[in-house]
Amino acid sequence: MESFDVKDIQLAQGGRLRIEWAAREMPVLRLIRERFEREKPLRGLRISACLHVTTETANLIETLHVGGADVVLTASNPLSTQDDVAAALVSFAEIPVFAIKGEDNVTYYRHIGAALDHKPQITMDDGADLVSTMHKSRRELLSGMLGGTEETTTGVIRLRAMAADNALAFPVIAVNDAMTKHFFDNRYGTGQSTLDGIIRATNILLAGKTFVVAGYGWCGRGLAMRARGMGANVIVTEVNPLPALEAVMDGYRVMPMDEAAAIGDIFVTVTGDINVIDRHHFEKMKDGAIVANSGHFNVEINIPALEELAISKRLVRPFVEQYELKDGRCIHILGEGRLVNLAAAEGHPASVMDMSFANQALSVEHIARHYMELEKKVYSVPEEIDRQIALLKLEAMGVHIDTLSDEQRKYLNSWEEGT
Repeated sequence: MESFDVKDIQLAQGGRLRIEWAAREMPVLRLIRERFEREKPLRGLRISACLHVTTETANLIETLHVGGADVVLTASNPLSTQDDVAAALVSFAEIPVFAIKGEDNVTYYRHIGAALDHKPQITMDDGADLVSTMHKSRRELLSGMLGGTEETTTGVIRLRAMAADNALAFPVIAVNDAMTKHFFDNRYGTGQSTLDGIIRATNILLAGKTFVVAGYGWCGRGLAMRARGMGANVIVTEVNPLPALEAVMDGYRVMPMDEAAAIGDIFVTVTGDINVIDRHHFEKMKDGAIVANSGHFNVEINIPALEELAISKRLVRPFVEQYELKDGRCIHILGEGRLVNLAAAEGHPASVMDMSFANQALSVEHIARHYMELEKKVYSVPEEIDRQIALLKLEAMGVHIDTLSDEQRKYLNSWEEGT
């Protein structure tokens, strides 16, 4: 095994038990793993993965490993690593892992470099840091690349920008675009896990609070739904008129962040953009406001601006930093503005990640089989993979659906019959 860098290898036994617990809720990935173990479709392929190092990710990495791949894993966020899981992958599966919860920026990119030193043929990204680093400073690796996969909205945005500039040097499958990923992972996973992170960090009661959701994409929809379910009064802010209209029709108040800033108790950004909560918003917030982010990067909250406004800062609870302003007001930032569901909690439930990581595994297999036919652009997950995963998930849940009769299929494919 290659070198590794984890916090404490002695944590491995606890991590192994948690990985096994998550596996119980991941029946689709388990079925794929069983087939991969028989067929070895990834035999000899070098894969570098930059993902959140969680129990669910561990099950994906082990699936690729038993499928014949030579895998290295590094963290896609400095605060999302579960140190016992990292140790377990090294100790029990003999998979090199470079990830330590709370690592600084220098260590984070040193770990990215270690994953690229593996000379991958396929990358798996959550935020596109592997791909962007390779294109900016490790271009000697590009000629050996077959393709990559991308897990999250933020990464897909970056990759599509690269493709539009003709800068993307190999094909990438946008796993985030699969219906069985964004429709379930982003909505149900982010909705539940974000509230989990906020509650674990603060122990506050959500009922009766004014809860501001910045962005009404799939993540925002799920978060707004769950916050309302916990009794919060939900406000949505948006820049796009279509999701803004949808939020109104779904029964939420919609207004600019400038207005929401003065009345919100809790703010969560899920947009993928920069400075969604900015200096002038902090200046309007009430004393005790809680601000969190569930987008991939910690740029959605302008923390440097808050640092300039504050006269002091202190850690009042794990993952809760209190900024005191000149007028005596206090604003609380959760998880350093990073993904609160992974910084202060455990991320998405395994049953949701089951579908997301099934998409990852099958997309990697698709690249391995079809890379010669793929162009240097961003692809959606093939529809047959999406449908296969949905069917497997329904079967695992004991849910059965109808199938079309020959007569119905003929009718749907004909044009002669009308009223």
